[in-house]
Amino acid sequence: MSSGMDEVRETAKKVAEKSRDVRISVEAVKKFSRELVEGGTPALAWDADHHFRGDGEETVAYLFVLDTLNFCFWPLEGKPRWEIEYRGEFFSGYHALALSLKKALEQGAPLDDAGYLAAISDHELQRILAGRGELQLMDRRMENVRELGRVLLESFRGKAHELVASARRSAISLARMLGRELSSFQDIGIYEGERVFFYKRAQLLAADLHGAFDGRSWGEFHDMEELTAFADYKLPQVLRQIGVLEYSEELSSKVDRQVLLQAGSREEIEIRANTVWAVELLRRQLKGEGKGLTAPEIDWILWNLGQGDEFRARPYHRTVTVFY
Repeated sequence: MSSGMDEVRETAKKVAEKSRDVRISVEAVKKFSRELVEGGTPALAWDADHHFRGDGEETVAYLFVLDTLNFCFWPLEGKPRWEIEYRGEFFSGYHALALSLKKALEQGAPLDDAGYLAAISDHELQRILAGRGELQLMDRRMENVRELGRVLLESFRGKAHELVASARRSAISLARMLGRELSSFQDIGIYEGERVFFYKRAQLLAADLHGAFDGRSWGEFHDMEELTAFADYKLPQVLRQIGVLEYSEELSSKVDRQVLLQAGSREEIEIRANTVWAVELLRRQLKGEGKGLTAPEIDWILWNLGQGDEFRARPYHRTVTVFY
């Protein structure tokens, strides 16, 4: 196996070079890099407000459940958006998930007990994620959580932190291990007959551990700079808005009309692969200008930009998938 997340970078580059409906603007990469250098980058900080923080091992278990369920928050056409209430405020998307699990732990749900996860009932998970509106793919979410519990029981003495320990402080090893052990983390596509690696949630879990523990304890990894961007639907939306990603007329029309793109389709893989490669080009450009940021740090900046209305001028692509 290659070092780093080379299989992700290399296959993303190959797709970017062959893409028919997505291209990367090198000029826009340079322009955005200059803006980041001149305007400064926001301080990278773990979002303690929306996440649970208990003792170390309990926090690790929480993050495993969180990233096992971290996908597909947008509503299908005609359906209301899923939202939850927490301390008098309403939240949607990823923040709603993080807070739902935080609230469950605060109310005594044993999310750090692999036996509980392996046997969790449909009703119990629906209760934990209860809110208004509709959250897609609930059947798959239940399967994912039960699989997580089973794998932890069978191979890691029921402890999420044992899985982390077995990666020996390597974020890359952890991401690959998740991809091997858990089917819901096996985020690999096929493009023109060849495999394309993404490992979006697997890499994100390593980054979340690093962030939650401030690079220490269960979040201490020696190779964080080897991770790639986490190819989802928010990053390409932002990259398109700033001109880094350019879509063909046909793909633009589909995305703007919110036509569903099939998971694993050529168009969907081109969007995701070009997202990974565009962030890699941004990383290299910034490094050349004296601004050393990792791909996950650039990802974090782009994702946070995507929470602002100006970066929602055009829709993100819609794909029903468990991978992001």
